[in-house]
Amino acid sequence: MSLLRLDHVSAFYGPSQALFDVSLALAEGEVMALMGRNGMGKTTTVWVICRMLRNRGGSVLLDGQDIGSWPSHRAARAGIGLVPEGRRCFRDLTVYENLIAAARPGEWDFAAVTRLFPRLAERRDQKAATLSGGEQQMLAIGRALMTNPRLLVLDEATEGLAPVVRQEIWAAIQRLKADTGMALLVVDKSLKELATVADTAVILEKGVSVWSGEFAALTDDITDRYLGV
Repeated sequence: MSLLRLDHVSAFYGPSQALFDVSLALAEGEVMALMGRNGMGKTTTVWVICRMLRNRGGSVLLDGQDIGSWPSHRAARAGIGLVPEGRRCFRDLTVYENLIAAARPGEWDFAAVTRLFPRLAERRDQKAATLSGGEQQMLAIGRALMTNPRLLVLDEATEGLAPVVRQEIWAAIQRLKADTGMALLVVDKSLKELATVADTAVILEKGVSVWSGEFAALTDDITDRYLGV
């Protein structure tokens, strides 16, 4: 049984349809890349998974249970952790306060997070607003980890960061894959870095799943057709 399964999902923003037919299946401990050009439905799919947007058609299953009617806080308590696009740290709270704001019991505590990102220990008492963009991204990942999720969803976690910081984030994702049994759903544009972590991939085109399979099976023809500019 898949940890997460979407079957023929559709979703709308008001009268405008954003997802038409999205399907994917993510197993325990698997790392899946969710890919597509800008505006093809990746973030909308993330919102549906995290229950911040209701699907109007199809089904969203977590451990075989239909979660289509759940609110977002229930999905979070069930083990879905989100690192949202744009970080969305609590700017007026300190690093430590951000990390404990939604913490749940488990192996991911302040000590574990700061082993992954030592810079957060150095910035413990600084307000999030004073951090660099890269430090805020580390904080957003750490905050999601402290919910002790079974599935961590990272929506454009390296977007807009300096190359050296991007490499720190990718190194952390690689460590999460190697050292934990956590499933990861990673939205990103970098095929080179995704290749170091992803087991499988799903490509979206205009709100439809148009390709899925082993990441290693991606060919130049497929990437040129669906991901090229």
